[in-house]
Amino acid sequence: MMSLNRAMIIGNLTRDPDSRTTPDGTSVCSFTVATNMVWNDSGGNRQERAEFHNVVAWRKLADICTQYLRKGNRVYVEGRLQTRSWDDQSGVKRYRTEIVAENVIMLDRPGQQPSSQTPAAPAATPEPAANPNQDGQTPARNSSEEEINIEEIPF
Repeated sequence: MMSLNRAMIIGNLTRDPDSRTTPDGTSVCSFTVATNMVWNDSGGNRQERAEFHNVVAWRKLADICTQYLRKGNRVYVEGRLQTRSWDDQSGVKRYRTEIVAENVIMLDRPGQQPSSQTPAAPAATPEPAANPNQDGQTPARNSSEEEINIEEIPF
């Protein structure tokens, strides 16, 4: 039997990324992305509900997210769901479900003001990430999206 653990969201950052380093020197970055759903109820009234997704990025992706992402930026995040548990200071067991990011695409153009500060997800679907061709090069994309590609970062 095969399993699948995949999360894909498009939304806006609710705060600037929080960056830290583990005791062994590994970079980790966490941020929250808000998405929303809009529908009309049976009475024809417009309804809206926001969801807030905790996202964690590790290593070079964490460094990139810390450097380029800001509150209000619209992003596409792809990764896997993970639930952690711990005991808080009073001994109560706490749980946190988060998306462990494997791919982050900035959807705002460089130099553009961040998207609306309200939690909102666009109606458009993301363009799939480009796959490398036989030469190992990623084909150019005719899009205003800027994909974070770890191999192209000079550090």
